Amino acid sequence: MLVKTYGSACYGVKAITITIEVDVSPGFGFSMVGLPDSAVKESQQRISTAVQAIGLKMPGRKVVINMAPADIRKEGSAYDLPLAIGVLAASEQLHVDRLEQYVLMGELSLDGYLRPITGALPIAIQARSEGFAGFILPKENAREAAVVDKLDVYGMETLQEVIDFFNHTRSFEPLKVNTREEFADHMTAYDVDFSDVKGQENVKRALEIAAAGAHNLIMIGPPGAGKTMLAKRLPSILPPLSLQEALETTKIHSVAGKMGKNAGLISCRPFRSPHHTISNVGLVGGGSNPQPGEISLAHNGVLFLDELPEFQRTVLEVMRQPLEDRQITVARAKYSVDYPANFMLVASMNPCPCGNYNHPDKKCLCPPGAVQKYLSRISGPLLDRIDIHIEIIPVPFAKLSDTQAAENSMAVRQRVIRARQMQKQRFAVEQGIYHNAMMPSRLLKKYCVLDSACQQLLKQAMGRMGLSARAYDRILKVARTIADLAQQETILPDHVAEAIQYRSLDREGWAG
Repeated sequence: MLVKTYGSACYGVKAITITIEVDVSPGFGFSMVGLPDSAVKESQQRISTAVQAIGLKMPGRKVVINMAPADIRKEGSAYDLPLAIGVLAASEQLHVDRLEQYVLMGELSLDGYLRPITGALPIAIQARSEGFAGFILPKENAREAAVVDKLDVYGMETLQEVIDFFNHTRSFEPLKVNTREEFADHMTAYDVDFSDVKGQENVKRALEIAAAGAHNLIMIGPPGAGKTMLAKRLPSILPPLSLQEALETTKIHSVAGKMGKNAGLISCRPFRSPHHTISNVGLVGGGSNPQPGEISLAHNGVLFLDELPEFQRTVLEVMRQPLEDRQITVARAKYSVDYPANFMLVASMNPCPCGNYNHPDKKCLCPPGAVQKYLSRISGPLLDRIDIHIEIIPVPFAKLSDTQAAENSMAVRQRVIRARQMQKQRFAVEQGIYHNAMMPSRLLKKYCVLDSACQQLLKQAMGRMGLSARAYDRILKVARTIADLAQQETILPDHVAEAIQYRSLDREGWAG
């Protein structure tokens, strides 16, 4: 008897429906075709033991399984459930009247329980788009898939429950999740707040500007000055995720297997902080079994690179193209997948190997030229893509012991949201441009018009401070954001002056 069941495979952040054809006929043997990998081939032993554990039998006849499309490689253990149901249905141990209406995914343990899978959300979205009535998967993944409306999602614990569902011997209710209500309840759930930070008002201001215009930022300062603490609080002042952004972010984390048990929609902006020993593939994604990298896991959020000069130079250079295009294409001989990578880059570094260069109280012990050599570990093209450079000095005792409460993240976030709303209206007619950091040179002439006083100020600053020509566009973008924070349509000299001071590393003589 020939039976068809349906599973799904994730490629990039999208899913492809896989048709599993199972034929049980007279003879002996078990064969599986359609480019299954080792994990899929090994499912025979898991299925056989799980079926026996619940009191049923594997057919003692010839079993042939085809996984179509046959030219797409099938990877992972999540096909155990559709394969097992297909074998049982083809051997007439299960009713087949509803099989074609459901997508099935789940790994089987030897006692018949279902183990979690990855990619539940993109699979559910694809199942709905192709008109399936429902999606049956392990209970731990059900909330993640249930955020998709107009699709019945059944979270099952065991193979026996799935068999009972198709045999109509037990009744199951689909899981319902109020996506918008759940999203609204958790969209401001941050564990950290700007009010925890003592002093560092100039750095908070720089972070506010970076958040308002989605600018990349680097902080330079001695150890213990608070660089990491400040970076971790940046997501708390960014505008809340929209529902569409939350779905995009959740899909990426789902495919990467980062969701955890009983997780639903990701409601807060992600914050990723990879260690400096990370590889190229770990950062941008790829591998023999393609997976999203850290830049994609930071999509719609913040990628924090602590101690930037300690990262391998080749690893940092692979970020140059994603920083401009806001997506990464992983191309190999047999496949090509696209991962979104619209993130804010926030980096930190010590000013020198000993960490005390420009320290107000401690003397730098580095030999001549060491500061410049340390800074040169970061390439000019990468620094060129970082709009804001801010120097940090240690907080004095008077500030640390101050009991007065600092401004909280919610107050800062409201100003950021107002600035972003101005940008949204400004770029409404521009395709693919949503905030100031995305402006190409052609739009700078349109939206960053300077009067004579601003032009004279910028000209003098570039001459006296030795600023490079590449800093010009960055200063204009940051000045536009500062004006937006002040709710000003016109860029004023004060805005330009503040933007100029955020180009520390372009300043001649900064590193000695």
